[in-house]
Order: sequence, then C-alpha cells, then structure tokens
Amino acid sequence: MATRRTLLVTAVAAATTLALVACGATAEKDGSGSGNDGTPVSGLRIMVPNTPGGGYDTTARTAAKVMEDAKIATGVQVFNLPGAGGTVGLQRTVNERGNGKLAMQMGLGVVGASYTSKSTATLTQTTPLAKMIEEAGAIVVPKDSPYKTINDLVAAWKANPKGIAVGGGSSPGGPDHLLPMQLAKTVGIDPRHVNFVSYDGGGELLPAVLGGKVAFGASGFGEFLDQVEAGQIRVLAVTSEAPIEALRDVPTLKSAGIDLVFTNWRGIVAPPGISEADKKVWIDVLTKMHESEEWKAELKKRGWTDAFVTGDEFGTFLTEQDKAVADVLKQLGLA
Repeated sequence: MATRRTLLVTAVAAATTLALVACGATAEKDGSGSGNDGTPVSGLRIMVPNTPGGGYDTTARTAAKVMEDAKIATGVQVFNLPGAGGTVGLQRTVNERGNGKLAMQMGLGVVGASYTSKSTATLTQTTPLAKMIEEAGAIVVPKDSPYKTINDLVAAWKANPKGIAVGGGSSPGGPDHLLPMQLAKTVGIDPRHVNFVSYDGGGELLPAVLGGKVAFGASGFGEFLDQVEAGQIRVLAVTSEAPIEALRDVPTLKSAGIDLVFTNWRGIVAPPGISEADKKVWIDVLTKMHESEEWKAELKKRGWTDAFVTGDEFGTFLTEQDKAVADVLKQLGLA
C-alpha cells in the first residue's frame, strides 16, 4: 500500500524592515460595537501580510464580505502590508500589543519564513483566533506550455532540474516553496537542485506564470480559478487526496502515479496581550461567519475545505505546525 505523505504546515517569511512596521498606525478605537446586543460588530480590521490577489488576500476579503452580507460585522477594513514573505506584517501584529481591533490573515506561508529569515517576531507571540480553511495545492502552466500532463513536466524536470524554473507565491519555507521541494523529492530530484523563484504572494506569481518567466507554478489552486476558466492557465495536477470539485477533470498527483498529498491551511491571529473580551468578540464573529450560509457558499465556490477551530485548539495546532515546519526546513538545510 502506497505511503501517504501529507504535509500540513505553515511558512512565515522574515521581517526585514523593522523601522517600517514599528511606526505603523494603531487601529482606530472608535465604533467598537461588541455585537452583544445583536447589532453588527464594528471597527474591526484585518491585515493581509502580502500583496493583493493572493490566497491570504482572497480569504480575508471573502471573510470580510461574508461578515458584512450576513450582518455579523460592519465596516470591516482589509488592508495589505506586504514584505519578507509575511513577516513584515507579523512584526506589525506583534508590535500592536493590546490592539483588540486588529487581526492578521495568515497560513502556511507565515511559519517557515520566520525560520528562514530569522524573524524576531514569531507566531507564538500572537493570540490565536481561528483556523479557517484548508486548500490543496496545484501545479500550473500557461496555456501555451509544452507540458500537457504532470508526467510530461516531471520527465523534463528530472532531465534538467536546474533549467526548469518553478515559481511560488511564498518565500523559502512557505507552502509554495515546500510543495515543489516535496514534489522534487518524491519524483527523485534532489531538492537542492530545484530552481525555485520566490514571489510575494499569488498576486505576483500569476503574471510570472502567464508571462512565461517560470516553467510552472506551485500554489493553492484557488488562486488560479479565474484564469483557468478563462483558458489562460492549465492545471496539470492538484495535491489533494481526492479530486477537487472545482477542477473535476484535473488529476491528483496520486492518480498520476506520484505518491504525494500536500495541504495548505489559513487562519487568523490577533496581536499579543489583547483582552479576553476582545478575543471573545473576534471568535464570536468568526464563528458566526463560519456558520453562515454565505460562508458555506464561498467554501463550495472556491473549493476550500472547512477546517474551522478556534482559540486554544487553534493555538495547539499552531504549536504543532511550528515544529513540523522547523523539522522540514532542517531536512532541506534551510533552518
């Protein structure tokens, strides 16, 4: 029976410009509806630690829209603070100690980068709020790529590992880096020979794939659905155990004879030192969002797997993921 290799981790890239994040404005304190009287909560802000258009950005803006549409919260602000694979945003979050109105969207991209870039800020310093979704990865090529199947690509890659560039929307240690490294190892390529090109989020990766700057991309499949539907991008394989409903005709790596399953995840954390009352407001809002029909519709539409846990349970998961990422990066000689 084939061994299932499942990687469920999060990579956090390094914070480099501490002066920039240290002077970030504090979230506004007015309009602090708590939702206790049945009215929508107000004044909440969600930071996205990479560029617009990527997986974190899509998740945060979808969550904010659902909160608004379901009248759970009103005036939710989503803003981007990209840099260093997510750790500029992480440093800002840690600096905002006690700010109960701010939260940061994060996921597999934020744990490993904290190791590879030796960030002084860590996820263990934050306040865990909720794990939201899991998402399979995808191997994608532009429409005019010579590689028609995943096995075509793997054959060319094995013949010339350093000459086949792969792009990912995360820094070394992030999910889009760990996926091709794990894939290389599975098909018999030395990960040290992989020509990996890092982009700061899916918003930067997409034009690189479309423009042929890399031979293929590795990222969450949800980031490419619009381009797949438009015929601009082809998905050669997904990394889930079973086929994805949103990409019914696309094989899994396992069905193509490649024994690898890889799952990314996304969650949301708050600054350290927030009050129990503020933590409860966030968890209540996220729980109501998760229970809404609007959110269930978005999960189905985007092919996301529901993976909702909150508070201490999410904190335990983060601790386990931190260790898992560190172990993988040590194997790759990156930590």
